[in-house]
Amino acid sequence: MAKRTYTCGLDAAIAVMGGKWKGLILFALGDGPLRFGELRRAVPGISERMLILQLREMEASGLLSRESYHQVPPRVEYSLTDFGRSLNEVLAPLGEWGEQHLERIEAIP
Repeated sequence: MAKRTYTCGLDAAIAVMGGKWKGLILFALGDGPLRFGELRRAVPGISERMLILQLREMEASGLLSRESYHQVPPRVEYSLTDFGRSLNEVLAPLGEWGEQHLERIEAIP
């Protein structure tokens, strides 16, 4: 795979985010590690297949870590890495802006 070059920092950040679900997953993991089922409940509307895909991509990009506990039944937890926490911190003001303007945004046809 060829190394991708970016036109600016925003281009690079958007490439890491890659859509609606990753931001919501980052937000859900902001308070600490969650298991798969907890994440699925914390991100309404996401399918199991999409959550699996997004978690794999986020792990590959270094935004989160996956911890497997060898017990019965098997347990897996997902948590933010320092890289993921740093992205979550800069997304917080964007979320606040969205909350402040939610009615206006919802009214857009």
